[in-house]
Amino acid sequence: MKINFLAGLVLTTTAALAQPATVPPPQMVPHAGPVTKGPYQPQALLPGGIVMPVWPAGSPYLNAKRVSEAEVYTMDPAVNGRVSRIVNVHNPSIEVHLAAESMNTGTAIIVAPGGGHTSLVIGLEGADQVPQFYQYGINTIILRYRLRKDGYDAKIDAVRDIQQAIRLVRAHAAEWHIDPHKIGVMGFSAGAELTMATPLQYPQFDAANNAPGDSLAGISSRPDFVASIYPGPSLFTPNAVKIAGVPAIPKDAPPSFIAGAGFQDKVHAVWADEYFSAMLNAGIPNVEMHIFARGAHGGGSGYRQFTAEGSWGDRFIHWMRDLGFFNKSGEPTLAAQDVEAFKNAPPAKP
Repeated sequence: MKINFLAGLVLTTTAALAQPATVPPPQMVPHAGPVTKGPYQPQALLPGGIVMPVWPAGSPYLNAKRVSEAEVYTMDPAVNGRVSRIVNVHNPSIEVHLAAESMNTGTAIIVAPGGGHTSLVIGLEGADQVPQFYQYGINTIILRYRLRKDGYDAKIDAVRDIQQAIRLVRAHAAEWHIDPHKIGVMGFSAGAELTMATPLQYPQFDAANNAPGDSLAGISSRPDFVASIYPGPSLFTPNAVKIAGVPAIPKDAPPSFIAGAGFQDKVHAVWADEYFSAMLNAGIPNVEMHIFARGAHGGGSGYRQFTAEGSWGDRFIHWMRDLGFFNKSGEPTLAAQDVEAFKNAPPAKP
């Protein structure tokens, strides 16, 4: 009888322990900020993010009638707490994620997500880059820019957003332990259209935003490097040239890195080649392009089933290292030295 009693006790206890525990809800899920009477305040997508509006309150570049509207998030249906896309951006912002002091190179990358100017693919082509670049001692800044879907002109408003973002990061470089000469931009697809405009249009932007009342007057919007991943059309496409003419390329245009797929993403490869060829023919130093035989549009930094195109991130890191962006903060980069030498070189004889 004693044995049977103990056996029954063991069975009862085991049955009780076998009941699965209730799964708690996910923690620290990002959410859009509240609507107030003032400008909307963007919220961090990742823990520890420093979020700052790109434009000061009351800026004439903002749409005063809509600046208080909240952003709209689309959450990833399979990954708890991951923001997949954002729309309704009327108060564009940067979200700063700093590198650890022990490994900080001083290099900063402002990342512009794609999305066809109808949304920002902020998870795949924004937040994912923060841990990727952190391991290399790179400071990563996620840009939320304005969209054509929300009534803005991508070639004007969105480009202004990224140019102002460069100035804003450079203005705070000292307190964030960022080298002001190692601030670059990376864009994906539609975001790459913005990055490809920055080395061409920064002189005009800086001249137009140099008034004494501008708190960033005198701070350049020129990026120190440009990365354009499976890019949309640049200012060198035949249609753009037909409308506005061939854009002038400043002699101090920064180096560019371009990557994408060919066979399965031909239109973006053609757009990439138009930008690359223009920079190469102008003699701009250290322009590098990788058009892989196979691959699909989109995919961010993923290895994409280990296709060749998925290795573009490795090629980019090698390019950055070769040009000196992994040197100690404050040390001149090879990229800057080559730009200076090209800028000061006498004109080539015909």
